[in-house]
Order: sequence, then structure tokens, then C-alpha cells
Amino acid sequence: MLEIDKLSYGSRWSQKKPEHKFALYLVLLLTALLGSPWIQLCVLLFCAGLTCYLLRVGVRRYLRWLAVPLAFLFAGLLGVVLSFSWQADTLLYSVHIGHLALGVERNGLITGMNTLCRSLAALSATYLFVLTTPFSQWVRLLKRSHLPLVLIEQVLLTYRFIFIFIEEAAAIHRAQSLRFGYVSLRTGYRSLSMLVGMLLARVMERHKQMSIALEVKLYNGDFHL
Repeated sequence: MLEIDKLSYGSRWSQKKPEHKFALYLVLLLTALLGSPWIQLCVLLFCAGLTCYLLRVGVRRYLRWLAVPLAFLFAGLLGVVLSFSWQADTLLYSVHIGHLALGVERNGLITGMNTLCRSLAALSATYLFVLTTPFSQWVRLLKRSHLPLVLIEQVLLTYRFIFIFIEEAAAIHRAQSLRFGYVSLRTGYRSLSMLVGMLLARVMERHKQMSIALEVKLYNGDFHL
């Protein structure tokens, strides 16, 4: 089971109706996108505190979850905050590169801070919804949204094959490690390339076994969702 599943099924809100959680998520998301930076900060603190309480996790662990998207966010904000100018006095901080000055402009800094606050608030609201909603409730929510059954079935199969990929990759990696397949960088690259090839073959074999199992159960193209 993935960590996100363990957290969602062990959440204090695991038995809450997904419709109510989705409605709360929409309200928090709209507030995060349309509110002022101070309101966005309040949304961030509220969602972070509620998520830690509902999942029984510490603040340090929650901050580690934020660290991954923050790396991409800061990389994108560099293009907003930094700017080139022929006149260094128009920048708050600058470094000369030839005849140009690279630095931070006041408007760019304000835009970057607003974007950061908005993104963090929206991300915390998304974490609150995703980490407290088990996958079975996601399916229930998709059904009540009157989405095509084919789309919901594709979501179910994709979710199932995530576990198959992880299970098969872990088994192959464990077998390679026991045979000292990662003792050096050279053997590690070789073992990794073999892992990718074997993983594709194993997953196709598991897909074949699943198809046979569905045929034995008289599968006619519809899951009982």
C-alpha cells in the first residue's frame, strides 16, 4: 500500500462523506486563488494545522511534503523575480553582467511573493483533500459526478497498475541487490537498465494474468462500481 493510501485510510476524516470534503476543498481553493496574501496565509496555516491533526503527523513531516513542489515553484519564480536592465539603479539588488544588470525589481518581487502565497495556500488545500480521502471515496465521487464509466474504469486500472509496477520493481531490485548488482556505479547502471527491461516484461505478464482472471469471472466490459 502506498503511503498516501495509509494516510487517507487512517485519517480521522476517512469516514466523512467525500462530497462534503470536496465542497470544503473548493471553498478553500477559491479563497486561496482569489483572496489577499494575508487571507492566503490564513488558508495555509489552517489547512496545514488541520491536515497534521487529521493525519496524526508532525509539522516537520508536513514540511517535507511541501519541500518537493517548493523546489519546482522556486525554480519557476526565478523567472518572475529576476530581470535584466540596462540601468542598475532601477533594481533593488543587482549584479553586473557585461553592460547589463541582473537583479530583483520591486514589481517582480511583489508578483513573486503573491504567486508564492497563492501557490502554497492552494497546495495546502489540495493536500488536505487528497490526504484525507481514500481511493474508494474518489471512485464514489467520480460516479456521482456522472462521468463516463469508461473513464472511471481507466482510473481504477491505472491505480491498480501503480501497485503492480511498485511490487515488481521492488522484487527485481531486491534480487539484483542480493547478487551485488549495485556495488559500484558501473554495475548500478547496468542493473538499472536490466531492471527497466525486466519490469516491462513482468508487467505485461501480470496484465495477461489479469485479463485471464477477468475472463474467468465472465467480465463483459463493465465493473460493478
